[in-house]
Amino acid sequence: MDDVDRLISELKLRNMKLIMDLVVNHTSDQHPWFIDSASSKQSVHRDWYIWRKPKYDAEGNRQPPNNWAGLFDEMESAWTYDPGTDEYYLSLFSSYQPDLNWENPSVREEVNNILRFWLDKGVSGFRMDVINMISKDQRFPDAEKVHPDRQYQPADKHFANGARLLEYLQGMKRDVLSKYDTLTVGEMPFMDDEEERLEVIKAHEGALNMIFTFEMIGLDIVGEVGRFSLRPWTVAELRDVVEKAHRMITQDGWHTLFCENHDQPRSVTRFCDDSDEHRVAGTKLLCIMQTSLPGTIYLYQGEELGMRNVPATWGPEEYKDIESVNYWKRVCEKFPAGSAEMEKAKHFLRLKARDNARTPVQWDSTSNGGFCPAGVKPWMRVNDDYPVVNAAIQVSAGRASNRSMLVTPYRFWQRGLENRKRHADLFVYGDFEIVKDTHPSVFAFKRWCSLSQEESITILNFSGKEAEFTLPSGYEVQSWALGSYDAESAEKPKKGVIQLLPWEGLLGFHKSKDGG
Repeated sequence: MDDVDRLISELKLRNMKLIMDLVVNHTSDQHPWFIDSASSKQSVHRDWYIWRKPKYDAEGNRQPPNNWAGLFDEMESAWTYDPGTDEYYLSLFSSYQPDLNWENPSVREEVNNILRFWLDKGVSGFRMDVINMISKDQRFPDAEKVHPDRQYQPADKHFANGARLLEYLQGMKRDVLSKYDTLTVGEMPFMDDEEERLEVIKAHEGALNMIFTFEMIGLDIVGEVGRFSLRPWTVAELRDVVEKAHRMITQDGWHTLFCENHDQPRSVTRFCDDSDEHRVAGTKLLCIMQTSLPGTIYLYQGEELGMRNVPATWGPEEYKDIESVNYWKRVCEKFPAGSAEMEKAKHFLRLKARDNARTPVQWDSTSNGGFCPAGVKPWMRVNDDYPVVNAAIQVSAGRASNRSMLVTPYRFWQRGLENRKRHADLFVYGDFEIVKDTHPSVFAFKRWCSLSQEESITILNFSGKEAEFTLPSGYEVQSWALGSYDAESAEKPKKGVIQLLPWEGLLGFHKSKDGG
């Protein structure tokens, strides 16, 4: 606790704020509440979790209360049997993570106490983990059978966005959050309906400031298969995702901007090209996109360095995440060693595993990437590229001149964020319009602000090939503020046709008629 107190204090000295992760859909099975809950049906904490009696089939075999599939292993039940009390507890993610029972007022009051504890310490808000799962269908019905060959079925319709979700969220806001200066952001998978989202984040009557939406990071997923799948995505689909997000802003809501987090692979690998030739350009393209779109940016550790997925040469034994381990276990059970199916599964692990974002941050070129001392084994292997992709190299590069010809991803992100802050009226609050009828690989949009009389255009080539983009008729760029190829991008034409290099992003300010 002394470490946390010092962290908060030092952040305040630097005019920074700390947002804590609030995980209250579930706890660890080692939590004192759960240990007591599982000790007896008469326990004080028994009803703090979701317990149900077994069902029995025609042959008298014990079965879980319903057919809900686990989120980390869809071949297994979302329920875990406890032989000590002869009941099942709901554990949507893992048997190690029992779900709390929010129907119990004592649970809700204890969560409020947790909020107060951290806010009184000086924390400025919360990222709320899977917070839309706290209200579940209390009938606990069987889920629709969408996979006929499986015993357990996806059940998000019954455990996400439940009938009392808004009531619970508004209760936290009314009783605690409204009494402090806070920022709240909810992680809400399975919430695709725009009206539902707006109910949560409306500026005044909403319960939270913003939510994480998942359409962009779902672009390359085959819906019925899940994480370990791959589908080609198009720029047209990306445009639709951005437009849907922006509609929330135009209706008195707000939006989050992120391309990666602790649950997703690295964005430069996923959306661009992480090869040595194109990694830096792709990283900069994603920076240009995020720093010029409306919303609040969430930049994940290592993203600003252009950290990429683990090498394809790593074997499945290197993956530590429970979801990855379960996936590989199922693959090994289903297919023979060395088969084409197993090789394809290895490919999916490398592309999609959560482990990709959980390798140690690469601080420098020393042993373990500077994450821990030589001779100490980190919890997970450091990415092999740490001698050349690390913070020390990128921070020192351009230190003498922050306008060096070759800008590292770290320095580029600094520029992008400085530019966004300097022109906040434009990039945070300004109007937004997508440029239609572009080359299929090009995503372009305009921003403008009547108050500051500023205009800009963002042009992004999501392709490993060159592409043409024609500036709108009569549109002239005053200057290119950011470009994936640095000095080379700065020399691009300011009107007419622009030849975009592979993975090139450009941000230009518009030259108005009066020269402003």
